[in-house]
Amino acid sequence: MNDSTNTSADDGTATQGHSRWVGQPHAEGEPAVISAAEAHAAEISTSRHPLGKPGKRFDRWSPFMIGMAGAAGVIVTVGFARLLLDARDALVLVVAALFLAIGIEPVVSWMTRHRVRRGVAVAIVFVCVLAGLAGFLAAAITPLIDQGRALIDHAPDQLRHLEDTYPIVRTTSARLHLDEKLREGIANDTSWTGGLLGAGKVVFGAITSTVIVAVLTAYFSANFPTLRAYVYRFFPHARRPRAILIGDAIFAKVGGYVLGNLLISLITAVLTFIWLLAFDVPFALVLSVLVAVLDLIPLVGSTLAGVIIAVVALTVSLPVSLATVGFFIVLRLVEDYLLAPKIMGRTVQVPAVVTVVAVLLGGALLGIIGALLAIPVAAAVLLLIEEILFPRLDRITDESGDGATTST
Repeated sequence: MNDSTNTSADDGTATQGHSRWVGQPHAEGEPAVISAAEAHAAEISTSRHPLGKPGKRFDRWSPFMIGMAGAAGVIVTVGFARLLLDARDALVLVVAALFLAIGIEPVVSWMTRHRVRRGVAVAIVFVCVLAGLAGFLAAAITPLIDQGRALIDHAPDQLRHLEDTYPIVRTTSARLHLDEKLREGIANDTSWTGGLLGAGKVVFGAITSTVIVAVLTAYFSANFPTLRAYVYRFFPHARRPRAILIGDAIFAKVGGYVLGNLLISLITAVLTFIWLLAFDVPFALVLSVLVAVLDLIPLVGSTLAGVIIAVVALTVSLPVSLATVGFFIVLRLVEDYLLAPKIMGRTVQVPAVVTVVAVLLGGALLGIIGALLAIPVAAAVLLLIEEILFPRLDRITDESGDGATTST
């Protein structure tokens, strides 16, 4: 149905341009130029271009347009920066959900290639993940709470035991005032006003953020082909094919990294749990979950987890602690040279120096989320540099001055 009083001719051209939904009736004494413009509007309105063909572009190099563009650019830049700062927390959740959607995209795409509808494929992935989490929590939530509470309550006793057994620990503890800091931390954690309410606030915030990320991830994953096509529409027609090739390569790198990192973290946690049980290291389940979480952080995560667990293993004996240090060194080598190449393959290739810088910058800007996303972002940036920037910099202009170029 057409929302105007236009009566269309056989060729699709409207014969009257004034909409019956706007400005009815005509004002008395309406200028003739308006009536003439409406008649011309009826002529240029066709079925293919109901609102007429776009006119000529403004002269972008006129002094007025340059001034307006400069002023608008400053205003937009300042406003956009302020918007990013104000919406930082929400944007972190959106970015995390987008990366998770890209991470599960290889699985969803594999299922769709096997004649599974995309919505059903996304639902299957989410059901499997939720079932795994529910099963783990059902089996381990009580031991986790008990061991976590015991780890906090017995921390002063464990520290005193280490001080009595190892003089170097006593010296370090006295120099850093570890006893006082530990007692203050436990007192704040167990206080009704600070600990209980603070813990409730943290738990509520974590649950809310998790639900938001899960919903956004499901939405992004279910509509990923549409979002992908919409993003590529922003590229000019002549550059769009190459943009699709580069963009899909970036998506593949991010997806391979996210899935591979999650799988490697799970394998590391299981191996750690077996090791801790074998040597009767206390709080094995809590420490294994801690390893799974920290191992997601590139470079420093597994090292930090190894230091924490080595300290806890020191309460058993010095040989067990040293053996645990050796175990984490071997585990790190296995992770870097066996698990990562087998699981991720050559999907993500980032030099070590770039990895360190990316993790530091990502952690400084967005905290843990930034550190987690630093490696795939760095891989994407390196791909853009290698495919776009370096070829332009390596291009040599012909000395004849005719504008021809050759590549090295």
